[in-house]
Amino acid sequence: MIIERAGGKDLPKNPIKGEQFKMIAKTMMGLEEVLAEELREMGAENIELLTRAVSFTGDMRLLYRANYSCRTALAILKPFAEFEANSTDELYDQVYRLPWEKILDVDGTFMIDSSCSGEIFTHSYYAALKTKDAIADRFRKMFGRRPSIDTENAEYKFNLHIADNHVTLLLNSSGESLHKRGYRQGVGVAPLNEVLAAGIIKLSGWKCDCHLMDPMCGSGTILIEAAMLANNIPAQYYRGDRFSFKRWKEFNLLDWKSVKEEENRKIGSLDFEYEIWGNDIDMTVLQQAEKNLEYAKLHHDVMLYHGSFVDQKPPEGRCIIITNPPYGERIKVDDLNNLYEQLGSTFKHLYGSDCQVWLITSDFEAMKHIGLKPSKKIALLNGSLDCRLLQFQLYEGSPKHTSDATD
Repeated sequence: MIIERAGGKDLPKNPIKGEQFKMIAKTMMGLEEVLAEELREMGAENIELLTRAVSFTGDMRLLYRANYSCRTALAILKPFAEFEANSTDELYDQVYRLPWEKILDVDGTFMIDSSCSGEIFTHSYYAALKTKDAIADRFRKMFGRRPSIDTENAEYKFNLHIADNHVTLLLNSSGESLHKRGYRQGVGVAPLNEVLAAGIIKLSGWKCDCHLMDPMCGSGTILIEAAMLANNIPAQYYRGDRFSFKRWKEFNLLDWKSVKEEENRKIGSLDFEYEIWGNDIDMTVLQQAEKNLEYAKLHHDVMLYHGSFVDQKPPEGRCIIITNPPYGERIKVDDLNNLYEQLGSTFKHLYGSDCQVWLITSDFEAMKHIGLKPSKKIALLNGSLDCRLLQFQLYEGSPKHTSDATD
């Protein structure tokens, strides 16, 4: 409702029920610790923080659960081969030796995503092409034909990761990126990535124990992620069954249904007694937010207000404000410095000491004009934009400070 205002290792056999194996959960820069905590709460073991990823061990049920419920994961990968290669020819030979027929059917489809670092392999596309050729040639020799490439809807999505001469091949169990939750019916010009929104909420320390407000909410991503958290709704509840692991030979339908039922039984289990508010001056994007909330059946949990943020007071009582103001990148603002100055003035004069503000931005020059000293700065990426998540702890007579947000 809108209110106006290793060396050539063989492929492992299909895991036995309950068998533990290594997995990699990909995430965004700055969210590694948040994701690790999510996985820990799900029962993951041997957790290790990586760059934009977390490694852990668990069984197939945990792989299903992590895909369905992790809010800050972009994909869950299953490593299955490691070896060393010092040239593209050696890469081809090592890949060719692997028994791909144990994973792929000759009539199946596959695709390869690749990333390379170091001086040996400098072109990710060429490394992926050599890997694809090796797989195809092995099938041709064995069966006289080969699986097809499908870059849109492949049954098997492989990740090729090369660091110097160390090669790792991984199976992507998620398929489409897990930030695609399935609840978006309308978006603004620059919607916040869902995984990033969920990560910011968790970084803010919000435990569903006070009000939450986004005074520049756009199409409502922060609000929806907060409402899902407050209602214990799994991250992929609206996604359906679009996961690559469902096409794997070792897929267990009974276990998958069991995991979903266990997670879905938690919906509504939190005794959430607070309010979630959103506000935006643009009625068009606010209507998109309303559409998204209605689709997710969360429109009764979130109040939307139309008007300028300078006129919108937060709910009474303790409140966390989380917002993603324009950066001057995809959204153009006539005077961005003035906008940020207004934000700072509003935080100081309209919000009380019960409010804590979290703001993400990539415009470090405009940030200087907010006039308040951040008590915490966290480096994040929003797409390719280098951003800072800034915390402002408000109190009566908040001191002004104009230091560079990148300090």
